[in-house]
Amino acid sequence: TLRSTCSAPKDLQPALAGMASVGFFEGTEKLLEVWFTASQSGADLRRIERKDLDELLQLVKCQIILERRCEQLDSYLLSESSMYVSERRFILKTCGGTTLLNAVESLLQLARNVGFSKVENVFYSRKNFLKPSLQSQPHRSFENEIAVLDSLFAGGAAYALGRLNADCWYLYTQDHDKPPVTADQTLELLMTGLDTVVAGKFFKGEFMTGDEVTRALGIAEHMPNAELDAVLFDPCGYSLNGVNGEVYYTIHVTPQTECSYASFETNLPMESYSVLVNSMVSIFKPNRLLTTLFTNKLSVCSSPGMTFDRIPEYNRIDNQMMELNNEYNLNLAIYVKEVIN
Repeated sequence: TLRSTCSAPKDLQPALAGMASVGFFEGTEKLLEVWFTASQSGADLRRIERKDLDELLQLVKCQIILERRCEQLDSYLLSESSMYVSERRFILKTCGGTTLLNAVESLLQLARNVGFSKVENVFYSRKNFLKPSLQSQPHRSFENEIAVLDSLFAGGAAYALGRLNADCWYLYTQDHDKPPVTADQTLELLMTGLDTVVAGKFFKGEFMTGDEVTRALGIAEHMPNAELDAVLFDPCGYSLNGVNGEVYYTIHVTPQTECSYASFETNLPMESYSVLVNSMVSIFKPNRLLTTLFTNKLSVCSSPGMTFDRIPEYNRIDNQMMELNNEYNLNLAIYVKEVIN
């Protein structure tokens, strides 16, 4: 059933995880996106009950702290990152020591319960972890993650892009040639080594709420007409979800010096993302940036490679492009901040 209005709870539940104490925290997220094909009329992933979502996230070791239900997309801000649920797409993005893949089998069952018996596309991706030994299985290695995914999905295809001895990015998807039925694109920016002044704004002190940080850094300006929910964790850390119709935005920040990290993701359709990429980089000022852009054949971004052309004050050290068999194009680029002598 479609919801015609947006609503958010009056009381924000206390977040239990991740940023409870200053120290090392693995900001790098595990990202799962699954598209389903309906097997009966009225199929809708948003019919999954809240209690079932709570139980699903227990398997992941995180919880919902804020929920916003909109006409085309339901947004959930989590204790570790974000979840988005639309009629036939499910997105789950979790950081820290979460065990995302432990929930996939249950997710597929919940989807069957609301009218989806087939998976149209699956994407699982992540950057290499700073400290993989601190992860729980199966997330200590991509090989173990592949084994879990292969047990759940047919025709799996696994890739490693970037540099195996530096910034590396892993992808698992399905190998098929079914033409897309919906235009789709996803931009993701993974930023490390944040500017120390910027990172300091994500510790409670100068600002006390997520909304204050969002306004002060001008983040909302780059998400026009979006309904925003933001949390500034205690003593540090920041998460934001934004929704505008079918479009979502999400930002997550781990500001500690030893592991500073920020991510930005959106499915906003654009012919070129250069201005948006440059804007996000100018906000966080990272030392290093790994960018990915997925576009399918129906996307308005017909030349994804042009998005990662030039970023002022950064050197592009890698630029890789792939045409996947599932009718998606993928562009990955890595940038390093110029050293000024």
